[in-house]
Amino acid sequence: MDTKLSDLGSRISACRICSDRFAATVTAHSPRPVAWFRSGARILIAGQAPGMRVHNSGRPFTDPSGDRLREWLELSEDEFFDQGRVAIVPMAFCFPGYDAKGSDLPPPPICAKTWHTAVEQYLGDISLKVIIGGHAQKWHLKSPVGVTETVRSWRELAPKVFPLPHPSWRNTGWLKRNPWFETDLLPALRARVNEVLNG
Repeated sequence: MDTKLSDLGSRISACRICSDRFAATVTAHSPRPVAWFRSGARILIAGQAPGMRVHNSGRPFTDPSGDRLREWLELSEDEFFDQGRVAIVPMAFCFPGYDAKGSDLPPPPICAKTWHTAVEQYLGDISLKVIIGGHAQKWHLKSPVGVTETVRSWRELAPKVFPLPHPSWRNTGWLKRNPWFETDLLPALRARVNEVLNG
């Protein structure tokens, strides 16, 4: 047992700093942090926050977004969920809840401020970082521009980092408007994933 991970993972799992915040949402739910990482991981997937399905399952990306992301990466479920190879660290470990219109609330900044430095130090050097969505790109890349501009500049960050839009079905229109994502970026990303995990 990795005692450092056991301690860090236990502290994250026990975190309740957003209890009042979540209780005040439409979903009125309790915190359920989903920490999915282990020492030795070669790929970091940095996303936004768990959705309701992940909140219920306790496992990251167990939803249609996860299906699309695994397709983008060309990873099987077994490969994707192997914590010794792939670390999944969102900007908030808990489902933030819905607003009055049924939309996902943004990840509370206090989560990243409380936990991310410790997690990054624990993981150490990562061969490939996949940075998904605006919240994660602002944190990890200090990106001053929007998601489209950040993702369009992927060649400036590769092969160490690949910025991606969120794989949500809501971004299907974005994918149609930006065909270069599938024709140019995804082949390079898949080659890099294969190189990191199997090279």
